Amino acid sequence: MFTGIVEGIGRIVSRVDKGSIVQFEVLPPFSLEGVAEGDSIAVNGVCLTVTALDLTKGTFFVDVVRETLSRTNLGELFVGSRVNLERALMPTSRMGGHFVLGHIDGTGEVLRWQKQGNDIRLFVKLPRAVKPYVVEKGFIAIDGVSLTVVDVKDDYLSVALIPYTLESTVISERLPGDKVNIEADIVGKYVVNAVKGAQQKGVTESLLREKGFI
Repeated sequence: MFTGIVEGIGRIVSRVDKGSIVQFEVLPPFSLEGVAEGDSIAVNGVCLTVTALDLTKGTFFVDVVRETLSRTNLGELFVGSRVNLERALMPTSRMGGHFVLGHIDGTGEVLRWQKQGNDIRLFVKLPRAVKPYVVEKGFIAIDGVSLTVVDVKDDYLSVALIPYTLESTVISERLPGDKVNIEADIVGKYVVNAVKGAQQKGVTESLLREKGFI
């Protein structure tokens, strides 16, 4: 589990296609002390398992299966690509963002940037499957960055970014047409699914009122 508070920007130093998987070697901006094989690290918001470490170079390796490559923007990474990195949440960590699982719901498309004074907005076209879980002022993770949704329209959303986020993540490098990894808030998913289940069982607002629940 992650918070969506990116720890730093890493760099892809090697990419090796191994048939059904692609192996990436990543150089993080932080020390790998305490990191072990089997640990989880979010790369552009995708939860990946550390498969090997090169402590001499200060790099770690991850294997990405084709399914993940097809559902995220990791397949577009090349040697030299910059990526958002976050190590898994520890029990003693501050919860600065929101609960991010690293399980991408789909890729969105950057539509445009808009600047009004100090207000910098990013507009992203949403995958249809993600739309039901997104609400104004709710959380969303874009390329692993925990952001607050400003507004939601028929097929896109906008988020506001502060200078710190733009400087500390690769989100500022995204151009119109670029793919970004989208993960909706897990709480919203549970709520939507619970409501759907209740509706299927015939639980309605009028029934809840009649029984004194609301």
